[in-house]
Amino acid sequence: MKEYVVVDGYNIIGDWPELVERKKYSLVDARDMLIEQMAEYQAITGRTVIIVFDAHLVRGIGAKEKQFRVEVIYTKEKETADERIEKLVKKLKNVNTQVYVATSDYLEQRVIFGSGALRTSARELRNQLVDVEKSIRQTVKDVEREPNQGKIALSEEVAEFFDKWRRKGQ
Repeated sequence: MKEYVVVDGYNIIGDWPELVERKKYSLVDARDMLIEQMAEYQAITGRTVIIVFDAHLVRGIGAKEKQFRVEVIYTKEKETADERIEKLVKKLKNVNTQVYVATSDYLEQRVIFGSGALRTSARELRNQLVDVEKSIRQTVKDVEREPNQGKIALSEEVAEFFDKWRRKGQ
């Protein structure tokens, strides 16, 4: 079953402490940090991540782009992130998909739940991300601990030949 995580971008930025702090200095940096973190989340979980940002904080005609394989949507000028998220849920949800919406907006949670999606609060998503980061660190540690062996298994006879050849060159 294909899984999607639709993220209410500014709602998450307004909730996670590290993003709140980053936003004080640069909204663009806070958005970039969220996108990078969600790319890691996507890489480990295999869930397709779509982040939606409201147009009221970034004026424009609406845009869609890919950053780090994460789909990033900026709504049209008179469209809210909630409206776009609701449209996405209706478009993506079917018997072969599961859609999660990450937001702490209580009203939005109720609306998307009625559309068949599951909700994930900002705190729950952050906890999942922390687990993903722990998993990445553990994987790196495990790889570092593995003995540095060649990828090709050699028979004893071939290994002996190469060893003799190596010694001749000394």
